Amino acid sequence: MPSPNSWPAALTEDWQVGGFGLYVHWPFCEAKCPYCDFNSHVTRRIDHDAWREAYLSEIDRIAAQTPGRVLRSVYFGGGTPSLMQVETVEAVLNRVAQRWTLANDVEITLEANPSSVEAGRFRGYRAAGVNRVSLGVQALNDTDLRRLGRLHDVAQAEAAIAIAQETFERMSFDLIYARQDQSLAEWDSELRRALDMGVDHLSLYQLTIEDGTAFGDRFKAGKLRGLPQEELSADMYALTQEICEAAGLPAYEVSNHAREDRQSRHNLIYWRGGDYAGIGPGAHGRLTLDGARIATEARRNPGVWLSAVAQGDAEMRSTLNTTDIVLEYIMMGLRTSEPLDLARLKARTGAEIPAARLAHLQELGMIERRDALVSVTPAGRPILNAVISELIRDFD
Repeated sequence: MPSPNSWPAALTEDWQVGGFGLYVHWPFCEAKCPYCDFNSHVTRRIDHDAWREAYLSEIDRIAAQTPGRVLRSVYFGGGTPSLMQVETVEAVLNRVAQRWTLANDVEITLEANPSSVEAGRFRGYRAAGVNRVSLGVQALNDTDLRRLGRLHDVAQAEAAIAIAQETFERMSFDLIYARQDQSLAEWDSELRRALDMGVDHLSLYQLTIEDGTAFGDRFKAGKLRGLPQEELSADMYALTQEICEAAGLPAYEVSNHAREDRQSRHNLIYWRGGDYAGIGPGAHGRLTLDGARIATEARRNPGVWLSAVAQGDAEMRSTLNTTDIVLEYIMMGLRTSEPLDLARLKARTGAEIPAARLAHLQELGMIERRDALVSVTPAGRPILNAVISELIRDFD
């Protein structure tokens, strides 16, 4: 395996295989959900003009470093980007179009919470260029919505879904399962209800308790009761795959289901090992520059980030070594239903996974191989972390 500083020439243009996208982080929310470990903040006063100018300045800076690229996606995440002024979204997208060539089928997604959905504002986002919306519904049960700290009820969620479907070419919404006191039958009913709404993309996440969240604190104190046992969680996962597959929305990633050609193009850039620029507090990025793979991380505190932009010091950068690239490519790539291309991995890094290890996993029925392409089988999917651990054993 080459040393960490030995970079093959093929790396310089490898972003063209995985794609190039832009992530824009809006850090503000109306309330902090107890399960959320994202970089989101609640504040009463926002200087929208200052935030707009900061985003434009960062776009200019990154575009100067990435000339000649075709931008496949823009993703407004958060936080709650549907709290952004339409003028800010429009200004960002106008500047993006000035600085990069946009793909003919460029995907422009904006995350929204049902409590902040207004038909007029959504029409404004659509006119600005947004063509896909992702709604944080999380549950179709009012009791559980309150437990999850959500500000909307089921009726508002259904209304928001209807507005989104009327306004945008594409839409998705999120649900969380394996919630407190949730039975398998209840999840079955809720998932089928979601599919009956006619969506073409669903993100379905198992509730995880993260350190540093309100749920995490309650769990440590023994006050978060009713969480499912591991066996029930596994049954819910299996049921999710079965129901979505039958409805024509198979899993194309561990937690994401979509109809044909309705996958999230932006997220595929992450999972395919493409390049993406990240702007806004706490945003991460991966850029291939001058033959090296660069990891970027913006300063997390919103006020600090805003001030740092003016000083040209809004992000930290580090160069990934060969091991870093191998680990990321395998861990991200095997999350999807697409095969992992070991020939591409070798071209990028010179690294190879031992043939005996691949053969062993294949004999166990955990992976399938076709030449240099490797896929996780349905049997291997529930124990994906173990499969990945075996493949990266020489690198971590």
